[in-house]
Amino acid sequence: MMRGVWARNYSAILPDDWEAVGVSKSSVSREFVLAGEEECKRLLERRFDDVDILIMYVDGIVFAEHSIVAAVGVDASGYKHVLGIAGGATENSAVAAFLLESVAERGVKPGLKRLFVIDGLKALRKAIDVVYGSENPVQRCRNHKVKNVVDHLPLELKDQMKSAMRAAFKLSEEGGMKRLETLASWFDREYPGAAASLREGLEEMFTINRLGLPTSLRRSLATTNIIESPHSGVRMRTRRVTNWQGRSMVLRWAASGFLATEKNFRRIMGYRDLWILAAALDRHVDQEGLAA
Repeated sequence: MMRGVWARNYSAILPDDWEAVGVSKSSVSREFVLAGEEECKRLLERRFDDVDILIMYVDGIVFAEHSIVAAVGVDASGYKHVLGIAGGATENSAVAAFLLESVAERGVKPGLKRLFVIDGLKALRKAIDVVYGSENPVQRCRNHKVKNVVDHLPLELKDQMKSAMRAAFKLSEEGGMKRLETLASWFDREYPGAAASLREGLEEMFTINRLGLPTSLRRSLATTNIIESPHSGVRMRTRRVTNWQGRSMVLRWAASGFLATEKNFRRIMGYRDLWILAAALDRHVDQEGLAA
């Protein structure tokens, strides 16, 4: 089913004696529901006690009228792990907190600083503070911010604004924030929506600059692309579903899709320099450059 073969088509891809193994549409559907429930349970119960998660990406994915929130972690060696999912939208701080509490209970415990990368919704920021504490640095997704700002501008200014914002992100925290504040002041009168969007959460746009991280890491940490990539894998595996029959079905498919996508995970770009992030987070770094 994860490969796109519908239940009604199973008989066409099996040998002539397929009737003996019970692959009618109804039996395949029943088996898939059971298998999906097992995958969901496996994802939501697996533990990370021996995995040092340095970075956590949190973002939402929508299935028709249903939404889920997902968390993907990156360990000290640069490997990615699907940490968990929860039913509900990212705008709901209770859903986000429920997800993070589940992750914490399964081994990614509070007490060690981590870098969180989110799309900027206040509900996610609130959930991080509640579960893991406000001392954890948060990087807002720059791609989301650029899109939010240019959506308030006319067509002839969009490309110019994109270039200006991306150039500012390459500067120091102080220099970049100063440039973006200047841009916001230019838009105050004619495009107040763009100015307000630009100023909102401005400090968290430069968290990775403030931490002194090298360029090799900034590309992976400046946006939520790391979690949006597995989201694309889940969408590919669920693209033919047109009738979502409730949240439990969404969670089954999402869990199965995430676990199937996780098999193709590679280490993040710049993983050899993760020891610099670990040191910036006040983690102990051993001689091999691994956080401990």
